[in-house]
Amino acid sequence: MSHRLRDLGTPNPRSSPSGSQAGGGGGGRSGRRSLMTRRGAAPGGPARTDDATVVRGARRPERRRGGGFGGGGGGGGPSAAGRGVMASVALSEAEKVYIVHGVQEDLRVDGRGCEDYRCAEVETDVVSNTSGSARVKLGHTDILVGVKAEMGTPKLERPDEGYLEFFVDCSANATPEFEGRGGDDLGTEIANTLYRIFNNKGSIDLTSLCISPREHCWILYVDVLLLECGGNLFDAISIAVKAALFNTSIPKVRVLEDEEGSKDIELSDDPYDCIRLNVENVPCIITLSKIGYRHVVDATLQEEACSLASLLVSVTSKGVLTCMRKVGKGSLDPESIFEMMETGKRVGKVLHASLQTILQKEENLGPKRPKVGFLG
Repeated sequence: MSHRLRDLGTPNPRSSPSGSQAGGGGGGRSGRRSLMTRRGAAPGGPARTDDATVVRGARRPERRRGGGFGGGGGGGGPSAAGRGVMASVALSEAEKVYIVHGVQEDLRVDGRGCEDYRCAEVETDVVSNTSGSARVKLGHTDILVGVKAEMGTPKLERPDEGYLEFFVDCSANATPEFEGRGGDDLGTEIANTLYRIFNNKGSIDLTSLCISPREHCWILYVDVLLLECGGNLFDAISIAVKAALFNTSIPKVRVLEDEEGSKDIELSDDPYDCIRLNVENVPCIITLSKIGYRHVVDATLQEEACSLASLLVSVTSKGVLTCMRKVGKGSLDPESIFEMMETGKRVGKVLHASLQTILQKEENLGPKRPKVGFLG
């Protein structure tokens, strides 16, 4: 069932009616399988990048080999991160001046204010053979996310927790620049950012994914497919990941121990006897692009072409910043950074509230809701 997110961002009296309705790869190629038949190998932890990164509560993981479904995407890689090839458009100097001057007056080309999102469409449970899935359209940006739960062994440093693995595939259909291995670096960059933001106790209760300490746990393989790039990739992907995790159902299991001390795992036969993840504290990414002397949220491709520096902040539903990262070749002065952080908190809280309302509506429709998606 597809729903639209509306009124995301601070209302702006100068925005047009359509503009005020706002809404919300490069790893290795070994072990690659499709979203429908998930692999055991998954992308690794983040590599050091040239961009400034501040993370709270996230542990830098060891590097792993990549996997995924399609032509390229995301595990770790020390040279790739931070150098992703983004979709871009060519603008004349007159067009850039027009966009920049409009932003200074708090009136963007499409009629939105600086803190307004475009209208977003959110649809969950679109891929039938996954544990959870979601599709998000934000303007001309189209993202598909699938989550597959598989049993594995807990990490040595966290014996009583499960964990998440991310893989990002930049489809060549999204933009010609992703043909061949063109989207590999961008996929790695996005996967590393997602790992930093989502794979920690502050975002998800990882202990709920543990089956038997030091022996068995649930591993959530999160596949992200970029179907179309129309600007503001990170925000759209984070919304899709949160929606997919909200939709994820993990079978209940019991650990049975016989007289000899050996353990067996018994899965419930009831398809509705599942556990659901608590995504209340899962953050969303808010990208703030500096254009001239002001900053905007949810930048289009044309606006991204006018911005030399952006700040990515991950914000929880309570307005708490969990991660911050500066991207782009330009610089940001301390005063601008603090202003962008406050804007991110303010916009992020509204985004979470609207997204949670839509996800709850989808959940209330139950298993008999009509299917609007594809690949089902």
